[in-house]
Amino acid sequence: MPRDALLLLSRLLLAALFVPSGFQALSDIAGTTGYFASLGLPLPALAAWGTGLFELIAGLLILVGFQTRIAALLLAAFCIAAGFIGHYGQGGGDAMLAFLHQQMLMKDIAIAGGFVALAMAGAGAWSADKRNAV
Repeated sequence: MPRDALLLLSRLLLAALFVPSGFQALSDIAGTTGYFASLGLPLPALAAWGTGLFELIAGLLILVGFQTRIAALLLAAFCIAAGFIGHYGQGGGDAMLAFLHQQMLMKDIAIAGGFVALAMAGAGAWSADKRNAV
């Protein structure tokens, strides 16, 4: 498969995680705020709005391939931070829940790796970044 097709596929797959998540966070802001409050985050409503908007906007930037390198690096950092805030050491005495959180943390770290690779490679020819460069 050509390089540009694989970069487009990578952008589609990564955006498929963040665009719906951003929509969901914003469409259920009370639930998102409650989740952030349960994690002990300060200003959970502000964190909910900020996170939802960030996931949606950054996901759309990745989808269309605009400012891809910057968006990918920001999303990589977001994945690492979200993984550690939301999953590290979670689960308490429930072994199954602790295992689930550990797996989710590792998945967040792996997704961050995908974003770092995308930041290195760029968006490819089938992107807004490439159109702007011409």
